[in-house]
Amino acid sequence: MSLVDAIDSVLRETLENIHQPRPSIWYRDACVDYRSTAGYARDMYPTAPGVMASTTNDIFYSRTASDELTHQFTSLTSSTNVRGIIAGISNEQLVPITTIPRRGTFEEDLPQLESLLKENEPAYIILRRRDSGPAPFICLTYVPDHAHVRSKMLFASTRNTFTRELGTEYFSESIFATTKAEVTVEGFKKHDAHVAKAAPLTEEEIALKGVKEAEAEASRGTTARASHVSGSVAFPVSDAALDALRRLPNNPNGLVQLMLDIQRETIELADESTSTAHDLITAIPNTAPRFSFFNFSHKYPGVPENPIVFIYTCPPSSKIKERMLYASSRSSVLAIAERDAGLTIAKKLESGDPDISAQQLAEEFQPKTEQKQAFQRPKRPGRK
Repeated sequence: MSLVDAIDSVLRETLENIHQPRPSIWYRDACVDYRSTAGYARDMYPTAPGVMASTTNDIFYSRTASDELTHQFTSLTSSTNVRGIIAGISNEQLVPITTIPRRGTFEEDLPQLESLLKENEPAYIILRRRDSGPAPFICLTYVPDHAHVRSKMLFASTRNTFTRELGTEYFSESIFATTKAEVTVEGFKKHDAHVAKAAPLTEEEIALKGVKEAEAEASRGTTARASHVSGSVAFPVSDAALDALRRLPNNPNGLVQLMLDIQRETIELADESTSTAHDLITAIPNTAPRFSFFNFSHKYPGVPENPIVFIYTCPPSSKIKERMLYASSRSSVLAIAERDAGLTIAKKLESGDPDISAQQLAEEFQPKTEQKQAFQRPKRPGRK
């Protein structure tokens, strides 16, 4: 499951829900919590049981529903005798774990989850919320706080694939839960009250909300520890991009610009050149987002002569999906530059347009001098 798929799915489904008389999928769950959990990619803990992933990037590969899960779900859609299915991930496939028998109403069947769910193992839960009408099922992604970090990331990043493999038209909601309390009768009452109270958003409000949340997550990630990059998704980086970053320390005034290939879901080299600080405003394009690394050659006393400056630019004219992807990938790009290319980033700058000036860079590095006032003897009373 990739962030590109998640954003496509979220934007498409939320915009469709504005015009369709059916419950809308929580935008917060589908995008923000997804990114937040996927941010654990930086932890690089050993592989969790049942998770066939050897590298950070492996966990973003698509999973497919097993024949057994597809068969059980088909039976669930054609009969109301079963309340739902609990599923998981094994050997790169989405597989059923157990079924939830129907013993009464939806509320009466919820207590069964207490014994079926574990405190340290994520799971997907399909529940029949109603017996008739379109989209009678809801999908819960249960990712407990005590689960293994890689399992958290794996289940969160595959949640959209799970419903898409079975058919998104069957599901009225996709809910993210981290505790058993959230899937109890009381938990659902709070959830339903929240959904009922939430005012409907316009298409523009939905899009802007997602962009702001993605950018806020990425901004918070820059202040976090390197092993806990918040809001980050690790796209694979091309050899050309990585080689250019490694050459940068030996290239005074060198400028390496990276871009996201959205179709291939990779980080690519957009341009490698030499530029003065004065020319950055024209060297960095103002029509598309860029991750730029600049070897700032200068001579300020007491300051390294060639510090590496990271410049993230995202013009306001950029497409919504671009802004969300770049904002969510910002921290992982920095991590790649520091960890894999061996760069030491001295400063991190952001701008809507590439209007980074030489004066601004100079102010970032030039030692600040404090104006000290000479001591003045107090005047005697009565004297002017």
